[in-house]
Amino acid sequence: MNKSKYFSVLSAVGVALVVAVVPVQAEQAKPGSSASTGNAEVFDFFYREAVKTSFRDQGIVKKSVLDTDETNRDCSAADVAGKPLDKKRAKEIEAINLKSIKWPSDGKFVGDWKQGEALAQSGRGLTYSDDAKTPNGGNCYNCHQLDKKEISFGTIGPSLYNYGKQRGVTDVNSPASKAIIEYTWGKIWNSKAYNACSNMPRAGHMGIMTEAQVRHLVALLVDPKSAVNQ
Repeated sequence: MNKSKYFSVLSAVGVALVVAVVPVQAEQAKPGSSASTGNAEVFDFFYREAVKTSFRDQGIVKKSVLDTDETNRDCSAADVAGKPLDKKRAKEIEAINLKSIKWPSDGKFVGDWKQGEALAQSGRGLTYSDDAKTPNGGNCYNCHQLDKKEISFGTIGPSLYNYGKQRGVTDVNSPASKAIIEYTWGKIWNSKAYNACSNMPRAGHMGIMTEAQVRHLVALLVDPKSAVNQ
């Protein structure tokens, strides 16, 4: 049996087990207690295999997008459980992600805010039909307000209007601005270094944004001349 047929059979068996196990667990669960979790690992294994066999490499998108690390797994498990991640574990995950941040290789944190604005307003990239040579957009407007002139923006994340001004950045080269600029870089590069289960993409860490692009997005947020800070 070849690999694809094997996993197709495996997936079918997994679905059958899931259909059989879930009702039994529900029936055995007593009021005031949780259902048995003895079959959770079996359930998860077959679920993962079923998902894998449903995906294929196509264009620039590879099946590796399904690969997860402990941050994804722990936060997803907490989400499924319907409760926040344990505070101690959250701090451990934040520490792991903080260590993974790649700081600017040339020491320059701030780029061109106009290029940053174009990136923030672009939602292109990362789909199978996109050309690999086309730069990814930041898609920032999908979750944040950036400019008071915007009439449509997402509200999953906080408004970033006047981000730099509210934090006292009057000169991006001033020592007084160093801490907030470094934080801004880190937050864009790997948001989970500061909030373990943040909904914000780990733009630099996951290769969504290049170092140069992160530099431009930082400029958009902190440069006093940026549209964000007007």
